[in-house]
Amino acid sequence: MATQADIIVGIQWGDEGKGRIVDLYAADYDVVARFGGGDNAGHQIVVGDTEIALRIVPSGVLNERVELFIGGGTVVSLTGLLGELDRLAAIGVDVSRVKISDRAHVVLPYHAAADRASERARGTQAIGTTGRGIGPAYVDKVARAGILFGDLARREALAEKIRINLTNRAGALEGETLPSEADLVAETLDAAQRLLPHVVDGVEYLHERLESGRRVLIEGAQGSLLDVGYGTYPYVTSSHTIAGGACTGLGLGPTAIGRVIGVVKAYCTRVGAGPFPSELHDETGERLRRQGGEFGTVTGRPRRCGWFDAVAGRYGVRLNGLTSAAITKLDVLSGIERLGIVTGYRLNGKSVGFSCAGATGLELEIEELAGWQESIKDVRRIGDLPPAARHYVRRIGELLGVPIDLVSVGRERQQLARE
Repeated sequence: MATQADIIVGIQWGDEGKGRIVDLYAADYDVVARFGGGDNAGHQIVVGDTEIALRIVPSGVLNERVELFIGGGTVVSLTGLLGELDRLAAIGVDVSRVKISDRAHVVLPYHAAADRASERARGTQAIGTTGRGIGPAYVDKVARAGILFGDLARREALAEKIRINLTNRAGALEGETLPSEADLVAETLDAAQRLLPHVVDGVEYLHERLESGRRVLIEGAQGSLLDVGYGTYPYVTSSHTIAGGACTGLGLGPTAIGRVIGVVKAYCTRVGAGPFPSELHDETGERLRRQGGEFGTVTGRPRRCGWFDAVAGRYGVRLNGLTSAAITKLDVLSGIERLGIVTGYRLNGKSVGFSCAGATGLELEIEELAGWQESIKDVRRIGDLPPAARHYVRRIGELLGVPIDLVSVGRERQQLARE
């Protein structure tokens, strides 16, 4: 019987710190596989004074024996991937370990141009995308106009697809600066020559490893509340970010999945527009942003900050079928005298669920807990946390209804507390 694959996924609005958790768990696996999204997602790993920002390559890069697989559910910029591979190679990473599915879709300059044009057209209703062309690339995928990584080996067919897509988009891209058709084809073919050694039959690749008993860790990108089907639509990303997306994004059946580990930040953040019930518009919110370094890995945009939202958290647990959770950035809360946790929503006097997160007149039920003043950066056991911090962690576990595996107490990859 084939080995089952485990999943690590964020259950908030992204930026939960999944990268460092994947990095930690990856030491026990043979393959780390990314199943969806594009380079609009950024994962950070901090090692001493070195900070590694990953946008598409899975977060197992620092584990030298681990294979790194980019699945068919992703949409990937050729120049972005090449740049990331070059940066990793420059710090000594063996990038020959990086493989990409022939079913992954290519993001080209006209996708980014379409993204920018769409945001301008929305005006005050702009969603706040990263402008990297992720949405338009997924539109092409569904419209059966996309370019696969497998197409990179077929020069004439590739050039024809680019020509057709440029022609079809011409009217919508007026005012945007784009390479000429000839230049774009030439640039794409040049990139293809460098990337083709990394392209594999994705389904064959992953199933062969599972069937041979190798352990596979699946990495989610962004957060569950940004899922295109079950997030705060339309303020969502363009892919399925929940655990179920791992099956479609990698070509796996549901029986191939073992554990599902959810990553939650000890408070909540969100980038861009959209509902965010627990957002703090005061000095505490500013303090969380300042102490937590809450600025986007990809865009640099300041993140909106608020209390931990257990209603949203329970929704994320249900969407993903979590078996356990990891809490990140607990250290950011040190020094705050009183902490809040949103435990319920009420609308017109009635208790409601997360589907009402954007409703006008929504009222929050907030449980207040004591904070702690001590630094917790050197704590390595959850039981050694200050009593108030232990209670806070325990309360999150109770409200989510799943065991807490570990807690991060600092930015560096070793600053983690376990049971």
